[in-house]
Amino acid sequence: MFPETPAAAAALSVATRFYSPALLNHCVRSYLWGVTYGTAHGIVFDDELYYVAALLHDIGLTEPFDSHTMPFEEAGGRLAWVFGTAAGWPSDRAARVEEIIVLHMRHDVPSTADPESHLLQVATSWEVAGRWSEEFPPEARAEMLARYPRLGFGDEFLACFEAEARRKPDSAAAASVSSDVAGRIAAGPLEAHSPA
Repeated sequence: MFPETPAAAAALSVATRFYSPALLNHCVRSYLWGVTYGTAHGIVFDDELYYVAALLHDIGLTEPFDSHTMPFEEAGGRLAWVFGTAAGWPSDRAARVEEIIVLHMRHDVPSTADPESHLLQVATSWEVAGRWSEEFPPEARAEMLARYPRLGFGDEFLACFEAEARRKPDSAAAASVSSDVAGRIAAGPLEAHSPA
């Protein structure tokens, strides 16, 4: 189900230590949704690289790694570069994990140009805002949420984005807040499955 490599195990350790349970489950679900989508569409991707990026993509929203000068996706990407370098990855692989995390806030990277970034974009936009709902049938949603419940993810994530928007008004998070990410989160199909 998950890649069994030292870097993958280390990424899970980092995520488990620094994320809340809700953010940790979100990152695990993001990996699994992306794999589901990629498999269904025949997208060839680097599983370990995608797993590490998925697990660390929101690390810049956590208090220890929240930069007051750069958007969370850039701060998280840089931390992922450090992680990859410390894991002994070649410099181009460490740069790739940084790039994937930075690009996950965009919506225009095609799978043919960058499969891992595309998968993370699809998975996170599904997780947060309910986009791509036609790709994930209700039974798959129920099974995923039974294994990795949201645990109040929508409210926690919105609070993180609102804080980011206040401090970094030119960030992608600020643009999301101003374009009603709160409404999209509340209306998302996965949020409807969350316990009150």
